[in-house]
Amino acid sequence: MAIYQSLYDRLKNQHEAITQITRGVEEKHLGFRPEPGKWSIHDNIAHLAKYQPVFMERINAVLHLNDPIFNAYRAEYDSEFEIWRSWTTSKLLETLHKDRGHIFTIITGLGEEELNRIGVHKKRGRLDIVEWTEFFVLHEAHHIRTIFELVHVTETR
Repeated sequence: MAIYQSLYDRLKNQHEAITQITRGVEEKHLGFRPEPGKWSIHDNIAHLAKYQPVFMERINAVLHLNDPIFNAYRAEYDSEFEIWRSWTTSKLLETLHKDRGHIFTIITGLGEEELNRIGVHKKRGRLDIVEWTEFFVLHEAHHIRTIFELVHVTETR
């Protein structure tokens, strides 16, 4: 299966919405938690930025191993997530944009045989790299929607 146009476009550009959505939002509002235990805008951005290297590790495993198996990624079980969460929002966005360029170059540079390689997600089953990439951008879209909603709950512009 080849990368189809809508996936190509979202992989290339979707993350850019975060900067636009959060433009002008005060730092104190980026850290606002709508209720105990729920993530702030900043926390959602930290999660997306931290997940990109995890995604690339998974893609590398799929490319080099036969049918590797992956658990669902959970930030609360990632020992490095708190470190990323402590970064400024601007540093997270800068890292997210830089890493996305790398991801986009790698994924769009793969040939058909590589794109057809399989990794097994314990909840989603057998996914080829195109499906892993679709899952990646859909996951990101969910968090972008959450960020949008939080901006409009917390903003006082």
